[in-house]
Amino acid sequence: MERFRIGHGYDVHALGEGLALRLGGVDIEHTKGCIAHSDGDVLVHALCDALLGAAALGDIGLHFPDTSDDFKGIDSLLLLDRTVELLRRKGYSIGNADCTLILQRPKVRPYIDRMRRVLASRMGVNIDAVSVKATTTERLGFTGREEGVAAEVVVLIY
Repeated sequence: MERFRIGHGYDVHALGEGLALRLGGVDIEHTKGCIAHSDGDVLVHALCDALLGAAALGDIGLHFPDTSDDFKGIDSLLLLDRTVELLRRKGYSIGNADCTLILQRPKVRPYIDRMRRVLASRMGVNIDAVSVKATTTERLGFTGREEGVAAEVVVLIY
């Protein structure tokens, strides 16, 4: 019998003027970007947390602490690569990932197919195993005021 495991990940970063915005491994045109120790890719961070959680391997902060200079400014896709390798060493394969970005602006629909391709490639799965959606909070809360961006991800591993 295969062991199916479900994981959930959540991440938030504040937005700051004049910084680069990267989501799902894709550079997004915007006047604001994430304030972070790494490149601040909330979608990839939530994905790593979901994968690690599904395998009961802790969280992204345990494996890639923001107190370490090793991860200062790092491309979050490298963290995803390392996370996928950790899962593979434990004998797990990735079934699918369902990702939701939560932000008021910018509109990310034009970037979603590229995000799916990038994430699928890095996880070694078919593109149809990766869903990326975006929603607003109807101008409510920190995302609605454009003070930050959040992401939630659910994954299935086996």
